[in-house]
Amino acid sequence: MWPMPSAEMTPASMPKPEAEPVQPTREDEVAAAGSELIGGPIGRRALFGTSWWTPVRVVVLVAIAMFALGLVQKAPCYQSAWFFGASSQYTHACYSDIPHLYQGRGFADHLVPYFDKLPGDMDYLEYPVLTGVFMEVASWLTPHSGTIQHQEQWYWFVNAGLLMVCAAVIAVCVARTHGRRPWDGLLVALAPAFALTATINWDLFAVAFTAAAMLMWSRGRALAFGVLLGLATAAKLYPVLLLGPLLVLCWRAAQWRQFFQAVGGAVGAWLVVNLPVMINHDATGFHIREGWAKFYTFSKERGVDFGSFWLIWAQNSSNPPTTDFVNIAASALMVVCFLGIGALTFTAPRRPRFAQLAFLMVAAFIVTNKVYSPQYVLWLVPLAVLARPKWRDFLIWQACEVAYFLGIWMYLAYTTSGDAHKGLPTHGYHLAIVLHLLGTLYLCAVVVRDILMPERDVVRRSGDDDPSGGVLDGAQDVFVLGAAAHPPRHAAHADRPQVGWGTSAPLPHEESSL
Repeated sequence: MWPMPSAEMTPASMPKPEAEPVQPTREDEVAAAGSELIGGPIGRRALFGTSWWTPVRVVVLVAIAMFALGLVQKAPCYQSAWFFGASSQYTHACYSDIPHLYQGRGFADHLVPYFDKLPGDMDYLEYPVLTGVFMEVASWLTPHSGTIQHQEQWYWFVNAGLLMVCAAVIAVCVARTHGRRPWDGLLVALAPAFALTATINWDLFAVAFTAAAMLMWSRGRALAFGVLLGLATAAKLYPVLLLGPLLVLCWRAAQWRQFFQAVGGAVGAWLVVNLPVMINHDATGFHIREGWAKFYTFSKERGVDFGSFWLIWAQNSSNPPTTDFVNIAASALMVVCFLGIGALTFTAPRRPRFAQLAFLMVAAFIVTNKVYSPQYVLWLVPLAVLARPKWRDFLIWQACEVAYFLGIWMYLAYTTSGDAHKGLPTHGYHLAIVLHLLGTLYLCAVVVRDILMPERDVVRRSGDDDPSGGVLDGAQDVFVLGAAAHPPRHAAHADRPQVGWGTSAPLPHEESSL
């Protein structure tokens, strides 16, 4: 059992351990073994941290190098496969939405997203507003001359450059969020699935805002966290899920002012971005613009798609689930997951770390959702590093994600190669989906174990409480349930716990004065 802070101590007055950086090669056997490739574990008088080669700079340079390798992996498609062969872009596993949507979503014809209607079945751009702005800016930077193939190549290249900036931002934010653990940023920088999926779509833009928001919260800047989270949600819907874990953590620690600052900042930032596009005014009054609503209607009407366990069910059933049923069932599963995270938060022997719950919440959404595109792994990578910075577990999960990355392209190659049947048949693709699900659930399981057994948490073993928690770091618990509300007798004698709604429980040998 972990003793709680005494009632007289505040987070600001609690003694902090000496801020000595944690060296993964000294505490992680996999990191130590891997370091043999570059000379062995870091020494006490290492160059890093005492010169220009600070951990953050090293992490950023490694992230950029890995991003460049990901660009090289797309070279076969850049040269021809995006333009001359539907099947070859899958067999080379180098598919990207970016060049295809340059013409398909009207950027080649200078159409304005959300305002100008597109020809064909997709009448408006089906992305959130801030991602649409990103796509439009990249179009402005693209030379609109030469063949359409030449323009699409440039459009992908411009987007790749902008997304590389996002990757660097993510690496910096993760390295700085846990101040004593900057080297954990190498997990992001070296993540193979991160490099392979970085330029499939525009998800890195939202991930960068989310990582920056996590950094701001860790520094105690609740309003800045909310603003950045609102911008992230304006680029992709998943970041808003982080407010759920934050609610139950602030509830347990009674940090309501900071929570409402965060919510206010998020709502305000989201509205500032969305309102100019959302509201249409004409002779009949104010209306919700159809182009703005396309993302939400498309998400609702979209059927069961790649990567989900719903697809396995649909493709192996004579009576597949309907879209309406899946929408309701997936939403119900998310509610159950959130209630489970709440129960875990209030009953854990020690308040969970923010990054742990944020990872669990987004992972729950990914596992229960009706679609899992391969680039969705980007949502989880920074959160996984902050939640469980353990190389073995991280690499196990990454191996499963790389297997899924290859599996979906081989399956699409199989379905588009006609009678040649090049690639992976349906049941083989289902195995890839199962591997992805098992890898994600495995990482969730070890994070939950860390919450229930805090002594096994890598971050807390090094002497920290919740370095990504901001005002929650070292805060006093106010509302706890179950065994967490009743520490052992020796722990209660040392530190008076807080139970219920902020009332201090009498020690076992004391008489109540009331």
